[in-house]
Amino acid sequence: MKKYICFDIGGTKVKHGLLLADGSILSKDSYHTHGKDLELFLNEMIDTINMYTKNNTVSGVAISLPGFINPHTGYSKRGGAVKALDNQNLKKLLKKRISLPVEIENDGNCAALAEKISGNAKNCSDFICVTIGTGIGGGIFINGKLLHGHSYRSGEFGFMITQAGNEDKDILHSNASTNALIKSYKKLKNISESESIKGETVFLESSHNSSVKKLLDDWISNVSYGIYNLAATLNPQKILIGGGVIAQQSLIGTINNKLDQLHWWKDIKIPVESCKYQNDAGMIGAMYHFIQKKGK
Repeated sequence: MKKYICFDIGGTKVKHGLLLADGSILSKDSYHTHGKDLELFLNEMIDTINMYTKNNTVSGVAISLPGFINPHTGYSKRGGAVKALDNQNLKKLLKKRISLPVEIENDGNCAALAEKISGNAKNCSDFICVTIGTGIGGGIFINGKLLHGHSYRSGEFGFMITQAGNEDKDILHSNASTNALIKSYKKLKNISESESIKGETVFLESSHNSSVKKLLDDWISNVSYGIYNLAATLNPQKILIGGGVIAQQSLIGTINNKLDQLHWWKDIKIPVESCKYQNDAGMIGAMYHFIQKKGK
């Protein structure tokens, strides 16, 4: 079975792995994203690719990338949290240095593709995948087809305004992402912005600290508002939630409880579930995209 080198590039970490065509992950790891230095960013990708090709025969490199990505050319008008890729074409940049074929797709679309082909949306023709991480993204399937939008910007749910006029928290990126949760936690605890804090820290402390519990509760409410708006707009069969934060097993149930508290949810209610692949969805979806494009 053919092997593929897959990258899921995020604002905080670059996840990478060696995958088989059936979605099996032979090995995986991650490193810190150097999102502001293009040369350093490229060198680390090349080093990782060389590491995998040293002892493996691979069929290509598949990449899940944040931002406004043209999946046909690889050009990113905006690289999301990876500023170095604004107005760059990572596909062309890599092909100058390696001989392997390269394909790139938006990270939210990759997650949705993974769930559609072999995940929790296999039997759905219409569904939405929402990814919660450094920002809020996702993918939309309508009538069995992935929706890219006129300028490849569909699924950018993080730009929805849910708190108009509330300082820097107007949009979902700023009030419902994992980054937003950590930022609020640091402010509450008077922790330096430069200190590294994981989302799971907030969840753990919420069990015995009422102030942190209130902070987390407000954050989950913000997540539920975004989900509500998507359900009201597109009426999908289901909405799947992905990202590392979904490892918190109680989160999906709490989100559903929040939705049930919204007066009009009963009129538009749909199933809200977790993604099957969670943190691996980007890599798996990137590989599926590669296979669809190359036919191999």
